[in-house]
Amino acid sequence: MSELITLGEYVIKKQHDFPHATGELSQIFGAIRLASKIVHREINKAGLVDITGNSGQDNVQGEQQQKLDLYANEKFKAAMEARGQICGMASEEEDSFISFNEGHSKGSKYVLLIDPLDGSSNIDVNVSVGTIFSIYRRISPLDGPVQLEDFLQPGNKQVAAGYVIFGSSTMLVYTTGNGVHGFTFDPSIGVFYLSHENMRTPEDGTIYSINEGNYVKFPQGVKKYLKYCQEMDPATHRPYTSRYIGSLVSDFHRNMIKGGIYMYPSYANAPNGKLRLLYECNPLAWIAEQSGGKASDGRRRILDIEPTELHQRVPYYVGSKNMVEQAEAFLAEFSDH
Repeated sequence: MSELITLGEYVIKKQHDFPHATGELSQIFGAIRLASKIVHREINKAGLVDITGNSGQDNVQGEQQQKLDLYANEKFKAAMEARGQICGMASEEEDSFISFNEGHSKGSKYVLLIDPLDGSSNIDVNVSVGTIFSIYRRISPLDGPVQLEDFLQPGNKQVAAGYVIFGSSTMLVYTTGNGVHGFTFDPSIGVFYLSHENMRTPEDGTIYSINEGNYVKFPQGVKKYLKYCQEMDPATHRPYTSRYIGSLVSDFHRNMIKGGIYMYPSYANAPNGKLRLLYECNPLAWIAEQSGGKASDGRRRILDIEPTELHQRVPYYVGSKNMVEQAEAFLAEFSDH
């Protein structure tokens, strides 16, 4: 590249794209950038310090929290509170939302929803993990404390969404409704540089990502779609390739670049699926749509679902548009999702 553009420079350059551009969003991105660098540093020390493994605590969903889950959660919380542009934050690792009502956070216009470290159990085996975030304008009065209703907004109300993938390189990918842009971290100088402008998801793909270990529990429509993916048909480039990392950000990132579908359906043990609407599904759904892809719960557009609780789960099908629509057709045919 003849000209290296940093994340901070790019956000400021594109500030006119924000419907209420007053500089706050660039400061929020500054806080996300800072916390991401700190988490990047700790992940790269994993194995050298006592930061890997189970913390001995469970989150509100009854899942074991990893030490790095809690570490990342605290770093993002501290970075957000210090900047003062967020009046509240909801995290997958917290039972309820957190209010920032003191000092320069008072009267702030935005709330943040975050999965601080998606796929954290993979750190012990040196597999890519990520952070997923979503930003909304608050809808409660600015002169009062942040309310639950500020967080329970449908995904189509997001003003920014993104993820950080900590892999062979660390990348931050985001959208504000004007395309999807990726920035790669240069750890030698601590800067995120624009590396992938206007990222696009191919309309078709040849990769399907699902935990096939749960096959016997899947709805009939999902089973039929998987058999379709595995059939021999050179005209449609089948059989497709099965690729499942188990870190949502990693699977999503690969499929967005190469073309593919990620699926986490409902099944008997998880009637609403496993993924969280607010922390995982909505932000990645918006990124998918902004890059030309699609996201569905099997029958509805993810971004149109009205949330009813902070830790709500939904079935999830996301990736290349034609592949998601094909999966939806199988689900509709067998009247289950």
